[in-house]
Amino acid sequence: MEKNIAGLWNSGRAVVGGWLMLPDAVTAEIMAGQGYDTITIDLQHGLVDYQKALAMLQAMNGSPSIPFARVPWLDPALVMKLLDAGFLGIICPMINNQDEARRLASYVRYPPVGERSYGPARAGFILDPAYGGKANEMIQCLAMIETAEGYRNVEEIVAVEGIDGVYIGPIDLTLALYGNDLPLGLDRQETEMLEAIENILRAAHAAGKKAGIHCGTPEYAGRMVEMGFDLVSLSSDLGLFSTASKSILEAARRLTGGVAGDESQAAQSGSTPY
Repeated sequence: MEKNIAGLWNSGRAVVGGWLMLPDAVTAEIMAGQGYDTITIDLQHGLVDYQKALAMLQAMNGSPSIPFARVPWLDPALVMKLLDAGFLGIICPMINNQDEARRLASYVRYPPVGERSYGPARAGFILDPAYGGKANEMIQCLAMIETAEGYRNVEEIVAVEGIDGVYIGPIDLTLALYGNDLPLGLDRQETEMLEAIENILRAAHAAGKKAGIHCGTPEYAGRMVEMGFDLVSLSSDLGLFSTASKSILEAARRLTGGVAGDESQAAQSGSTPY
């Protein structure tokens, strides 16, 4: 089964992605069966290590969803190991400048373009018998723009050969630019944040690169696609589970007139963990 994100983009439509934070293969299998274009396994803020990520990737193998991994940091060993396992996209957080972007691109590409070590233990069997010769074109490499330095240097970051695009982390970007002056949250409504988001999008497209952003709701994802984003990811398995669980419980409370323990249960429900 060919999994080609470029084909989706060439068709003229935006890519809609799912996001996995829970370290569970069954959850990954279910999410991948819903029809998302991409599924990203989050090794940065998710509760997932390499072995769990591998099991989750295997569980998604029968799905057409394109597997991405968000790595915890700019770590060549883990980037290369995840690609050897069969991930087709890498999202790397906290890219601040052109040097870091060049390093990221080099970890993702085989020589002479980059310095990725050859050893596609699983990818060579699962993806393509000629993987070695095709990998540099198959893999998507996205640099996250979510720091004040990265925002200032976005034009030089997207100019790096081997960086296919950028991915915005709205919460970290808001903290980096405005600290505690603005509330935490994914779907930014403030004029100053929308301007920053659009500036990043404009810089990426001016360089011929793609732009993605994490969204909390389908409505905001639609707004970002209208703005011009190529990739929108929706919430996460953890966020969806929390929201749905809270919603169904609140409905049950209303329909049953409430039961003993309402207040203690509500106090423990918390908010979406983003």
